[in-house]
Amino acid sequence: MKSNYDVVIVGGGMVGSALACALGDSALKVALLDRVTSAAIPEPERDPRVSAITLASQVFFENIHVWKGVAQRRAAPVREMHIRDAGGGGSIHFNAAEIGEACLAWIVENSVIQTALIERLHQSTNIHYLCPVETTGIAVEDDAASVTLKDGRQLHARLLVGADGADSAVRRAAGIETQSLDLKQQGIVATIITEKPHEHVARQRFLATGPLAFLPLDEPRTCSIVWSADTVRADQLLALDDIAFMAELQQAFGEALGKIQTIGQRAGFPLTLSHARAYTAPHVALVGDAAHTVHPLAGQGVNLGFLDAAALAEVLLEAVARKKDVGAHPVLRRYERWRKGGNLAMISVTGGLRYLFGNDLPGLSQLRNLGLDLTNSATPVKNFIMRRASGLEGDLPKLTRRAVH
Repeated sequence: MKSNYDVVIVGGGMVGSALACALGDSALKVALLDRVTSAAIPEPERDPRVSAITLASQVFFENIHVWKGVAQRRAAPVREMHIRDAGGGGSIHFNAAEIGEACLAWIVENSVIQTALIERLHQSTNIHYLCPVETTGIAVEDDAASVTLKDGRQLHARLLVGADGADSAVRRAAGIETQSLDLKQQGIVATIITEKPHEHVARQRFLATGPLAFLPLDEPRTCSIVWSADTVRADQLLALDDIAFMAELQQAFGEALGKIQTIGQRAGFPLTLSHARAYTAPHVALVGDAAHTVHPLAGQGVNLGFLDAAALAEVLLEAVARKKDVGAHPVLRRYERWRKGGNLAMISVTGGLRYLFGNDLPGLSQLRNLGLDLTNSATPVKNFIMRRASGLEGDLPKLTRRAVH
């Protein structure tokens, strides 16, 4: 019961599925292993977990023929963003029109992205989507890697990709160590309906216990909240009933959108920063959370994973064109050199902002507010931040770059 593949991707979440789609219709024989069935949530229910999809990720989805499946479901453009420090009057306002764009990002439910990706996977004849499957063993040897499934099947691969999250079994099997920092915070997510329309503006307040974001969804008065709070505070909030939680949320956010009228299911998840000491080993590559996790305050986490997937796909497809072994470490090191520095910088920035805005040291509040106001008035700096955060600048993989006409 042995099967041979060029690439076996362990983990069928958004990043693993996107990588498989990027390798679709190529000469590579690919297996994607997912231990759970599609994360699709039946209509009309909403997934409380959402992602802010950058313009670079949108282009990636367009190029791998997934964006149409996303857009025809639910995707909300973010045209402006307001950031405020709750500890003072400092603020910054980003407007997509200032950089000549229709929007800065798209807010999309994770289940919508996952469903569109899986639809696309089924259209590619070179991808075997194995779901649900459970792995019982992973082996990395000198000439190949293999995965043993619970049903006894054994999959051999020239390249094994770990897209299996922060607690990556592939990373452990390859002997790759990781550095991590428990931020002692949880992220709380939920969908709410407000009295006033959001007008496609994302709003973020930096509170002493962590940042709170209201992200616009496709209906005018529906938002997704992401509330990062110190663990003790988060546990208290999650233990409240809906009425009491909405009262706390209202007090923390203010009246910018009027009264908070209803709230859906809440969920909490621990926040950590982590970074693998290496992204590759012979016959192994790591993408997404298996390689790095960041604080959600900048909405960059899954987008870094999509950039990983696009970069790795580009490296592998070029290796195929040059008749090189896709599992050879010199081939894979190009991917690591490409992605590691930028990811580490984003981990450092988001981690630093978490401590900068979650600290009440004397004088720091005034410094934060001054920094926000100065950045807001420095148009070239603000425009650079917008273009960089939206994925319009930087060393981007081909699949994430807009076509030049």
